[in-house]
Amino acid sequence: MSELCDLAAVELQAKLKARELTATEVLDSFLARIDRVNPFVNAICTLDAEGARARAKVLDASSKPVGPLHGLPIAVKDLEATAGLRTTFGSPIYSDHVPASDALFVARLKSAGAVLLGKTNTPEFGAGSQTFNPVFGRTRNPYDLDKTCGGSSGGAAVAVACGMLPFADGSDLGGSLRNPPAFCNVVGLRPSPGRIPRWPSLDPWDTLNVLGPIARSSSDAALLLSALAGPDPRAPIAIEEEGATFLAPLDRDFRSVRLAYSPDLGSFPVAADVAAVVETAVDELSEMGCEIEQAHPDFRDAAEAFQTLRAHGFALAHAHELAAHRGSMKDTVVWNIEKGLSLSASELADAKRLRGELFERVRVFLDRYEYLILPTTQVAPFDIEQEWVREIDGRPMDSYIDWMKSCFYISVTAHPAMSVPAGFTDQGLPVGLQIVGRYRNERSILELGHALEQIVPAGERRPPLLGGGDPGG
Repeated sequence: MSELCDLAAVELQAKLKARELTATEVLDSFLARIDRVNPFVNAICTLDAEGARARAKVLDASSKPVGPLHGLPIAVKDLEATAGLRTTFGSPIYSDHVPASDALFVARLKSAGAVLLGKTNTPEFGAGSQTFNPVFGRTRNPYDLDKTCGGSSGGAAVAVACGMLPFADGSDLGGSLRNPPAFCNVVGLRPSPGRIPRWPSLDPWDTLNVLGPIARSSSDAALLLSALAGPDPRAPIAIEEEGATFLAPLDRDFRSVRLAYSPDLGSFPVAADVAAVVETAVDELSEMGCEIEQAHPDFRDAAEAFQTLRAHGFALAHAHELAAHRGSMKDTVVWNIEKGLSLSASELADAKRLRGELFERVRVFLDRYEYLILPTTQVAPFDIEQEWVREIDGRPMDSYIDWMKSCFYISVTAHPAMSVPAGFTDQGLPVGLQIVGRYRNERSILELGHALEQIVPAGERRPPLLGGGDPGG
């Protein structure tokens, strides 16, 4: 496969910087791929080819590269504001909504030289790890069109997996930067809160919902992160470190590095086919020289803390819409908002206390081990007509997010985490391995992900509709 859109983002960046390629040539390759593939998967929900071509021509006329993302195309998740470009949040309430201004990170993309070509699909208000909504419909998994791609950054993960984008942004509350990449055989990084500042925000001190990159490799994810990270006075929890620090090479010797591996954090079910793939990848880390022990922190009360704080956030963000448009909202969103509105002050206080205790337990644990390794998801991609997983190995799930404890247990700790391709089930479905690192140390996670990519080639296996083969992963 020799199309430009199949090159790594870092390789495209180098060729664009050296003027071996023009932004227009690169854009045309990605637009051609979108035209051929998107009708099958429905990942790009809004396309602005005319605006993207105008932007590419401006970049080609510039005397020097505009920024680190000069000429690289991107589409923004349809939960984030893009000036002059429709932003629906996956809701019929906002089906014709066109923001007047960009979100902070969208402005950073543009100033870094990226070419915005459209929006990626997401579930309604980002609720749930299955990408479907009444505005644009369902986004399909490129490895099996009858399966889900996960969510809520499902459109982004599918677009990257299919080579319709070199990388993409996503957001993560309970797993949305990790679940779709795991289901789509790409990389997704949930950074520490404040690594990528968020503005505007109804709650600028929120540390549960974060922005992050999705890419086909750790190096490509680091490139996108470098353009999005860095302080901003409008974001009170923004980390002061500049994003350019992520541009340094990711090569590192991992001999004698201590890792903790847990198949289930001691409490939740994991489907046998997923567990088998993850364990094989963990064995490869051992062959690389890592010292691996089976261990995990105490995650008691993680579910209570997360569910309470998530519900509070939904009430804060969407109570006004519930009051005015209840009939236009899906039942799981209504449930989450109403749960938040019913919370007492003591319940919120308990959740914050429990979260603080959990953070400390995980922090201390990661003083002993540099990483915690576990499955990204508890199941493989499931039927696209199924809204959420009702049971795993006979154990019923109580709500539409209970089957994602492998992700949201980590979210509530505020520690950074990344999903990397680990391999495939016997049915040819992708499985992700989750790397959890020390607080605010995204670089070390990217380094381990990069090292794993050298010995586990699963990420090189492209979706069948692209004619992708199996390199042994």
